[in-house]
Amino acid sequence: MLTHRSSSRRRLAAGAALVVTALVSTAACGGGGGSSKKEGKDGKAAGFNAAVDKLAGASDKKGGELKFIGTQDADSWDPQRGYYGFMWDFARYYTRTLVTPKPAPGGESSTVVPDMATDTGKISADKKTYTFTLRDGLTWEDGQPITTQHIKYGIERTWATDKISGGPLWLMQVLDPDKKYKGPYKDESKDKLGLQAIETPDEKTIVFKLPKANGDFLQMLALPAAAPVRPDKDTVEKYGQKPFSSGPYKWVSYEPNKGLQLVRNDKWNRDSDPVRKALPDKISVKLTTNADDMDNRLIAGDYDLDINATGMGSAGRQKALQSAKANVDNPQTGFIRYAAFPKTVAPFDNEHCRKAVILAADHTSLQTARGGPEAGGDIGTSMLPPAVKGYDPGYDPFQLKQGKPDEAKAKEELKACGKPDGFKTTIAVRNNKPPEIATAESLQASLKKVGIEAQIDQYDGAQSTGIIGAPKNVKAKNYGIIIMGWGADFPSGQGFLQPIADGRFIQESGNQNYPELNDPEVNKIFDRAIAETDPEKAGKIYQEANKKVTEGAWYLPFTYEKNIIWRSSRLTNVYTADSYNGRYDYASLGVVK
Repeated sequence: MLTHRSSSRRRLAAGAALVVTALVSTAACGGGGGSSKKEGKDGKAAGFNAAVDKLAGASDKKGGELKFIGTQDADSWDPQRGYYGFMWDFARYYTRTLVTPKPAPGGESSTVVPDMATDTGKISADKKTYTFTLRDGLTWEDGQPITTQHIKYGIERTWATDKISGGPLWLMQVLDPDKKYKGPYKDESKDKLGLQAIETPDEKTIVFKLPKANGDFLQMLALPAAAPVRPDKDTVEKYGQKPFSSGPYKWVSYEPNKGLQLVRNDKWNRDSDPVRKALPDKISVKLTTNADDMDNRLIAGDYDLDINATGMGSAGRQKALQSAKANVDNPQTGFIRYAAFPKTVAPFDNEHCRKAVILAADHTSLQTARGGPEAGGDIGTSMLPPAVKGYDPGYDPFQLKQGKPDEAKAKEELKACGKPDGFKTTIAVRNNKPPEIATAESLQASLKKVGIEAQIDQYDGAQSTGIIGAPKNVKAKNYGIIIMGWGADFPSGQGFLQPIADGRFIQESGNQNYPELNDPEVNKIFDRAIAETDPEKAGKIYQEANKKVTEGAWYLPFTYEKNIIWRSSRLTNVYTADSYNGRYDYASLGVVK
């Protein structure tokens, strides 16, 4: 998952009620300032980090306007095209899926629960066939019933990559790996439902037939890309301008890069939806280009939260922590910020040269460049983040957590790779990401001490896909070190590690496997893990892959990213969810009027 995918999710009336009662509630504070209750022995959540992996301000009160602000519009509000993480979180206001992330804090959200379906599916003994039955009372915003044919059609739109581009392709890769189907717009069948991997024997039954078992298939069905779209309302490329609602809110207005408004969908049937609280009467999003002004207006109480949730800027962060810390949370985002070493660029085809860079780096300096422990995150030690099963907090093969460079060992590795006096290389970094530029400069300074001369090339960050995402260009530009970040499309080793470490994911353009790592042993480990449907067992297999990738020195992890994010005193039912990369679960939020 990319930065705003946060390139690259998941999860009942009873279930939601259990969350609220199990996590003791607190009354929300009025006004827009920093007032809040201190966290007490009775377990009431309020104050700094009150909503990190726990519930702050439990309430069932309806009404009011929930006010988002942000500096980044969605790549698309079309459920099949959107790939930014905040879009996936926000999309649950107007889309529904068969299953969805559990409405619960932290790691609990990584499990899926029924949404439009009555359960999480009847799964065949060979784990290849999934059968779902729809709940009663599912309706579109005009009152017409939602059918399984609408769900199938929505999913099929993913195949129409010439018109519906930019979204996640997991369902296409799993259901139709040979890409035989061409999408509903080229479908010659009368009902445009020709995808053979999905059957809809009636309007309430849908059957998925996988060529191979995949333990994360339910996670994929929880993505907005699996949301229904009604054929007569499909405006193809324009659908993202005003999606037709299957959820509790419907679109009123949208001006790209300026803002949007949603109001209650009066045809939404609460009895059919055990997941969404649907507390606000109205939801608005204001988009601005001035990040500092946005932070100031959040602190002033004009808005409730930053929809992008990429973290407050340095000035806003300092002001918030000093004067209104009770309104601030500091969650893990699920991202790793790192450097990658393309093996096609000498001398990074040599494992020892890669290790020399890792050992020579000053990891505390890199952490500081990212913003320090609070705004930047914890020092990374491997290529699985804490939110993904398989992560081992004690695993640190290069002793990175100590925070210091090991110049002596780095020089030993340089000798082992035949470069005792060092070598020259180029660090590629996006020109529109100041923290990345700062990490490049930190790394450059550290490497110089062991004889590695690294020049920094700041390229156009808006063109990443065709610059660092094009292996031929990487080699031509001598990009030996690429600075980037990655977050999971869904919280598993497949969702996080496979796209950046499996050789079968290498692409000519839009490549994310920057080292171009194509180790048959690693690829086979992914196959074993994906076929395992028990998340705990799968996690142990993904740890094997993590060790191969980490110890092979293909990546230098900088930080397990953390952000400083703002929550207004008006917000209720606030908690961070691992399924949304440490963002608040937007569909659960309410406001004090």
